[in-house]
Amino acid sequence: MDTARPLWVQSDGTLLLDERHPEYEEARELLRVISELQKRPGVLHTYKLTPVALWNAAASGWSSKPVLERLAALSRYPLPHSVEEEIRTQMSRYGQIRLVSSDVGLQLIAKSPEVMDMIGGLEEIASVFIGKPSRTSVIIQDASRGWIKRELAARGYPVKDEAGFHAGDALEVSLRSKSILGKPVALRDYQNEAVEALLGEADGDGGSGVVVLPCGSGKTWVGIAAIARLKCETLILTPNGVSVSQWITELINHTSLTAAEVGEYTGQAKNVKPVTVATYQMLTHRRSKREEYPHLQLFENRDWGLIIYDEVHLLPAPVFRITADIQATRRLGLTATLVREDGREEDAFALIGPKRYEIPWKTMESRGWIAQAKCTEVRVPLDTRTSLNYFAAPKRNRHRIAGENPCKTEVVKALLSRHDGTPTLVIGQYLDQLHELARELSLPLITGEMPHKSRKVLFDRFNQGEISVLLVSKVANFAVDLPDASVAIQVSGSYGSRQEEAQRLGRILRPKKSGGGAIFYSLVSEGTDEVEFARNRGRFLLEQGYPYSVDQWASSDQSMITGKVIL
Repeated sequence: MDTARPLWVQSDGTLLLDERHPEYEEARELLRVISELQKRPGVLHTYKLTPVALWNAAASGWSSKPVLERLAALSRYPLPHSVEEEIRTQMSRYGQIRLVSSDVGLQLIAKSPEVMDMIGGLEEIASVFIGKPSRTSVIIQDASRGWIKRELAARGYPVKDEAGFHAGDALEVSLRSKSILGKPVALRDYQNEAVEALLGEADGDGGSGVVVLPCGSGKTWVGIAAIARLKCETLILTPNGVSVSQWITELINHTSLTAAEVGEYTGQAKNVKPVTVATYQMLTHRRSKREEYPHLQLFENRDWGLIIYDEVHLLPAPVFRITADIQATRRLGLTATLVREDGREEDAFALIGPKRYEIPWKTMESRGWIAQAKCTEVRVPLDTRTSLNYFAAPKRNRHRIAGENPCKTEVVKALLSRHDGTPTLVIGQYLDQLHELARELSLPLITGEMPHKSRKVLFDRFNQGEISVLLVSKVANFAVDLPDASVAIQVSGSYGSRQEEAQRLGRILRPKKSGGGAIFYSLVSEGTDEVEFARNRGRFLLEQGYPYSVDQWASSDQSMITGKVIL
């Protein structure tokens, strides 16, 4: 045993990291690459090795030897044999199966006859073979390119796709030297690095994959730069109509594209242009469960050379399915976190591509690209009546009762008083709760029911300093440009969604003109299922390195008693 090391590596792939150790930061950076944060009981961080994390590490150039060497150097005990084998196995699997284009068609190539035998022994996989396999290769149906990658990944075998991409219809587009507003147009270093990592050094080469950058760091610019680099017709998919409008504005302001070349495909307009921006909701809309998805034909309306998936972690299952059929088109996924609450990380890896670029949030913060942030969970007791209702209710109804805890109103009032005059967002899940807060506190409220024009008026007034507090529903989780927002108070959320936590924190991470930081409060009902869900949500913040405290609300004197972090 070497007590001078910060890490315990257990035989089941669990990794315990002591945050008090001087080598904590070094170890955490390694674990971010090869594993996923699970929980943090006190000063210990608990990580878990995952196949997808190890595949992504291999795709980004890591091999098992340096991973094992660094783990061994940081571990208090010798590495368990089972862990060494798991790391070697999973990392070596990336590249064991390749897809290439050949004169006779799309070819699946295995690294060894044994791997080819394994693939051929899977009846469903073998159904797309054309002819009999040779010792290490077989021709497959062109249309099965995405399907076979997804199926093999689900069986633990990631496919390295080297079959290339078609160029799509050409489009003359470039970045402006100055925006329409007269401001210089220049990519930040990490944005350039992300585009290079995706496309490679030669304009005609490169591939598909995911770029992971914090909210507020300008992920949109990576997509715009990729369009300008490839000079091809592009389809952009986003979470909502506000995001569609922002993409269109950015494209017209900062590239040579005109309004006639950029189309909106939403419930309000269906204009297919050389660059078209659509919502996931529009693509997955249908009148009945028996009907096909009529708008998925948008994928086939033009010869797209690039498809951009904004907030790719939200990609709906029907879009995953159609994405399986368009593997010859380059694909770029943009996200602040690769976590998917439905556990479909393998699908994203197989059908969009591996992680091509990521930069830690705290690194961005240290460089001044995003604001410093402090995260505080506030435990709020239930009143007697709400407590009785909570414990008498069926389990499926309890989360909402806890989320709408009326005692949270008192906490919101106190926090708004503490930060009086500071641009603040109060964010919630439940409309009844938000409407009640709006009445009680006389605050403007933005929900999905509000027309986009009305939302824009309130957002503009907030940005201009005419109003300092906005109540917002989950429509503000994405693509809301409020650069001066410095405080966020989360009163309720979607169970334990780490995605949502990342997005909501991202609303306040734009660098402040004053140079000040940001504060993120999450109100959690004590003694309810919200506590456990908050632990899950808070793991994302801890994984990014943010200070996270758990405080207890003392209603009698309207103050918070600082407690310990128990995640």
